[in-house]
Amino acid sequence: MAARLVKRCTCLLRQATRLAPAGPPVGQLRLAGVAQKTLTSSATSPSSLSQHVEKGQVFTPSPERQEVDELIEKATQPEELLGLLEGGHSLSQGHAALVLIQLSRLLSERPADKASLTQDVRFQQLLHLVNSQITAVWHGTLVKLLRSLYTLALPATSKELRSVEQEVRWRLRRLRYKHLAFLAESSAAHMQERGSQELLAELLLHLERRWAEIEDGRTLVTIMMRTGHLSEPLMNRLEDKHTLSRGQAVALPHLCNMLLAFARLNFRPEQEDRFFGLVHEKLGPGLASLDPGLQVDVLWALCVLQQAREAQLQAVLRPEFHRQFLGSGSPKDQSTFQKLLHINSTARLEHPTYTGPLLPASALGPQPSADRKVTPFQKELQETLKGLLGGSDRGSFEVATQFGWVLDAEVLLDADGQFLPLRDFVAPHLTVPSGSQPLPPRAKRLAFLRWEFPNFNSRSKELLGRFVMARRHVLAAGFLVVDVPYYEWSELKSEWQKGAYLKDKVRKAVAEELAK
Repeated sequence: MAARLVKRCTCLLRQATRLAPAGPPVGQLRLAGVAQKTLTSSATSPSSLSQHVEKGQVFTPSPERQEVDELIEKATQPEELLGLLEGGHSLSQGHAALVLIQLSRLLSERPADKASLTQDVRFQQLLHLVNSQITAVWHGTLVKLLRSLYTLALPATSKELRSVEQEVRWRLRRLRYKHLAFLAESSAAHMQERGSQELLAELLLHLERRWAEIEDGRTLVTIMMRTGHLSEPLMNRLEDKHTLSRGQAVALPHLCNMLLAFARLNFRPEQEDRFFGLVHEKLGPGLASLDPGLQVDVLWALCVLQQAREAQLQAVLRPEFHRQFLGSGSPKDQSTFQKLLHINSTARLEHPTYTGPLLPASALGPQPSADRKVTPFQKELQETLKGLLGGSDRGSFEVATQFGWVLDAEVLLDADGQFLPLRDFVAPHLTVPSGSQPLPPRAKRLAFLRWEFPNFNSRSKELLGRFVMARRHVLAAGFLVVDVPYYEWSELKSEWQKGAYLKDKVRKAVAEELAK
């Protein structure tokens, strides 16, 4: 410990010497006066040196943007990043950390390449360089670096990983709460899995002690979901913060923000009935006073959480309200109208006693998206399905439904499990219903839903609220759902494996339906 303290203080002194002018400006730390006393006492009193470092602040100016920063940001292949070590570029001021962060992003969907990467000599050089620069890495970059090292699956015994973990522990007291929240969201599960119990315990302690610094609903919900179950005192603090003990004093905008955060993460508070009772009590007189776009956002959130009431549905689905968004060219209004489609679907599919009003039939269907791109996962899934079906008339792809969702693929199975041609059979779910023949007895309509990495809550296998609602609506519309998540697909290497995987998924979906 004493040796590390000496190393840390030496680095700080070196920075101060390099940056300080002849006369220290206002606000700059003068370390020279304490250097001799601090260093000579470190061997016998490491805690004394620690106090000097903790009490002081080193003001490091933001480094000027360099060419290497652009190269790191624009890199699309791991080789481009590793090549920076050989191209005569000076990786200083935390550049090595930025390279590792970008590497983890590029490899997030290519897990097979991680093993070969860790054996690359240049990768080992990069880790060594990061270790030598660790005290100069900025707070925000440091917490992202730790997340990236976990993502790259470095062994728990890695010297460089332990060094970064130790640096994070050193800085926990000085990190802003948003950085603590980021660690809780992105790294707490890794800490638990890899045995980094000391770092996890200190993180939980700081989250608990500084809970009053939480400023937004999303941070509150995220911490509750990621770490609340690990610390009862922390959970108690956070619950005191989802408003129940002082419900009448909570402003409506704050309650709306919390509701939107809950919906995004598909989070339900432990005292669910009390919380939503408070929500409806506040929204009763206040919903109509909100901005129209916010009214839609709030009701959409209630639909995600299955808490919408029929009177609230009627308020936004009446023509005089939704007409202002219908046909608008504004991206914001188009996004709002897309949520109105989901609200309309909730009324039709999940409220059997709802009698109207509803959106006009001419407005049903997903809004056009000019920036929608085909992902590699999407392309592979389509190609595998086409080979599996054995004919272009036995499946439809990118199926736009009148419920506001797009299916990756749709197929029909007869009673014997054989694929049927789609074109002749009735399809009431399409934006323009087609077909005239009823489905054969015991035939089943299947929807393939592809779930990419951004569809999930952080690194978990729990879908975000928007996609949980999408899945519910597709099931309620009469489909059997075949879920294809990225974390399962990425493990499949050959075309044979992918085809066998989809066949097995179809069999399981049918078996689950028959077992009901």
